[in-house]
Amino acid sequence: MIINLPADVNYIINRLQEAGYEAYAVGGCVRDSLLGREPSDWDITTSAKPDEIKALFKPTIDTGIQHGTVTVLRHNRGYEVTTYRIDGEYKDNRHPEEVTFTTSLREDLRRRDFTINAMAYNDNGLVDEFDGIGDIDRKIIRCVGDPDERFGEDALRMMRAVRFSAQLGYMIHEDTRKSVGRLHANLESVSAERINVELTKMLMSDHPEYIRDCYELGITSVVLSELDECMGFAQNNPHHCYDVGEHIIQSLIYSRPDRVLRYALLFHDLGKPECATTDENGVDHFHGHGDRSAEIACDIMHRLKFDNDTIHKVEVLVRYHDWDIEPDKRSVRRALNKLGTELFLLLLEVKQADVAAQSDYKKEEKLERLEQLRSLYDEIIADSECIQIKDLAINGGDLIAMGMQQGPELGQTLNKLLDMVLDDPAMNTRSILMSRAYEIYTDENVTDR
Repeated sequence: MIINLPADVNYIINRLQEAGYEAYAVGGCVRDSLLGREPSDWDITTSAKPDEIKALFKPTIDTGIQHGTVTVLRHNRGYEVTTYRIDGEYKDNRHPEEVTFTTSLREDLRRRDFTINAMAYNDNGLVDEFDGIGDIDRKIIRCVGDPDERFGEDALRMMRAVRFSAQLGYMIHEDTRKSVGRLHANLESVSAERINVELTKMLMSDHPEYIRDCYELGITSVVLSELDECMGFAQNNPHHCYDVGEHIIQSLIYSRPDRVLRYALLFHDLGKPECATTDENGVDHFHGHGDRSAEIACDIMHRLKFDNDTIHKVEVLVRYHDWDIEPDKRSVRRALNKLGTELFLLLLEVKQADVAAQSDYKKEEKLERLEQLRSLYDEIIADSECIQIKDLAINGGDLIAMGMQQGPELGQTLNKLLDMVLDDPAMNTRSILMSRAYEIYTDENVTDR
């Protein structure tokens, strides 16, 4: 079994070996190479101590010197080189109290999380002490050694187990699953930022529906309890064939891997349990759930330390996911004005995934309506129709030249002109707009007198 190591990785490994040390590419880069995937980074493990590594390479960065990690810089790229180590006791479910350097590769590999990540490689071949290759063949995510120990060392590994299974389409080994079921409460000690990273990687995978595993294993009870409230919550309504939680999960399947899009779908119906009512015919309704879901989404995203831009975009998409936009140009222009082009197009994708995860009741009609909205959007863009103030045939400078003072009045006038043009794009000419602006200016001045 041969892995084509990058030239810089080969150089670092060979340099260490020539100096009398062992050195291997290790972890995810080996796994991805065996799977035919392009590794995002290359990590190296070695019997050399940090000061010995630094003596062999220039320049270096003390990335995690206390844990034996030195970053070697080659051709403007960093490669983490870490001394074989044995981790001491973990008291915070995250960091070892101390690490002990060792000369044993096996001891270093046995501290790693999953068998598929505990393989090492150099030109002498593959080192696979824990049957990572076998688990790749079996398509299994399995802890190295005792899963309770591995998850006790770093609780986030429980989310990583589901994340790797989603990225690779693998099953989680039964012993590993049972351990997550026992220890998921330890995720309380993990930082919001790290939870965010793993949740995002999972959602961006080819199998975002594997978030169901997070629910079944108890992970979401700690990191996303709002989803748990939706699981099993019935929707006795002709538009639906799943409970709220399963509908959310199914909608993720029908979406492309865009971060904002997938989070909008994950959050879009979280407000339904609070908004549920049942009419005299036994039909469930969820009036106002878009607004409530948007509020919940904002709470979650702030809790998980999302950036403000993502929070804004997801909040808007969740709030308006049920907005019934009429399939006519005027309505589409107004939607574009309200949302902007990027969010309008994302909203159509949210709506399509939402509909795809519903019952067959009026499904074709709903999908046809979305196609009409897309076609109308294409026509509006092709015709360069005005949808924002900047698209008007006049600007603030023209109004000032007419005698209007800078201030709220100017902005209000431009908005009135835009409102007129959104209804009728043919009005977007300089002569018509200047004439109408003069009427507005004159009327307001007369009124003021």
